[in-house]
Amino acid sequence: IKINRSIFIYFIDFFLSTPNSQQSISRKMNSKIHHYYRETEPSHSLLPSLKEQLKALALEYDGNLIASVRTETCFNVQMEDKLDEEETSTLEWLLAETFEKSNLRLECSAFNECHGTLTMEFGPRMTFTSAFSSNAVSICTACNLDKISRLEKSRRYQFITSSKLSDKAIIVIKGILHDRMTEQPYDKPIETFDTNVETKGVKTIPIMEEGRTALERVNAEMGLGFDDFDLDYYTNLFKVKLGRNPTDVECFDMGQSNSEHSRHWFFGGKMVIDGVEKPKTLFQMVKETLPKGKPNNSIIAFHDNSSSIKGYDCKALKPTSPDKAGPMILKNQTLHPILTAETHNFPCGVAPFAGAETGTGGRLRDVMATGRGAYPVAGISAYW
Repeated sequence: IKINRSIFIYFIDFFLSTPNSQQSISRKMNSKIHHYYRETEPSHSLLPSLKEQLKALALEYDGNLIASVRTETCFNVQMEDKLDEEETSTLEWLLAETFEKSNLRLECSAFNECHGTLTMEFGPRMTFTSAFSSNAVSICTACNLDKISRLEKSRRYQFITSSKLSDKAIIVIKGILHDRMTEQPYDKPIETFDTNVETKGVKTIPIMEEGRTALERVNAEMGLGFDDFDLDYYTNLFKVKLGRNPTDVECFDMGQSNSEHSRHWFFGGKMVIDGVEKPKTLFQMVKETLPKGKPNNSIIAFHDNSSSIKGYDCKALKPTSPDKAGPMILKNQTLHPILTAETHNFPCGVAPFAGAETGTGGRLRDVMATGRGAYPVAGISAYW
């Protein structure tokens, strides 16, 4: 389910105003965050890439001041109560690197804060629990660690420099190292996940009194992206058909409905160009490349997770048994080449990294789910 982050925050604000939620907040304020640090190996391309981007922004001098970079992960663990010895051992087993358990440190970073170093830390925004935390807490619960209510992971960088970097270079580096839409800098180890943000009340949009003008105003204020058709349609929906005013939450929901996750309905919609409606949709034009009743090399088209063309016999590794673990053997079989594409306009526009991750996962899933199953071979990322 794709949901606009603003809608999510509105719903959270609403539920935070209930008595049970207020009790939950009180308990969280009494809970404590523990910090587990684990040193990691920096990507070999991290420093060269940073220097290249600094050079492109006329900050080559600052780039040359950076001699090296160290990285570590910080696990910010919120506990509702103190763990006993066995529970602590289980948690540390979960967090430690399998072959480098000694690198996990409680409340002790591997970085040495001294002259000639610059430390930065980035993690999820406090306003909502990340997907990582949801999965991590589920795993902890399955391991009888019920006292852990939230577990967020942050990334730490320490730059060893020959001299102090300029303020502009520091701002640029921070912008490169984190996704400002879903993450934020941590200037110091976080002590609470509470943001102290005051909840906003739900507003009513006066369409019944002001008509389309009210919707145009909220469209501009909230960046809903309604075009003329949308404005007319929703004005008529509420003023004529429903006979009531919408709330700002409903307007956000309608904006999300029009966000067009992957352009699917756009390809099947009517095209009106310069006031003239075209006789065919984009999807109809694409399907015309494979007319029915004429020979072609298509095996699957327009009705499965991926398209497929006629293949050939080849040798491939196959399991000896499909229903249990066993050795793989080389067998002759007919394999049909397949191809799928995944567009992720809206998710990537809101959260580029997470959007790309779900797009890649969707593409792999589509390939493996084609027909009776298929094998992924290669993937390509393209941006335009």
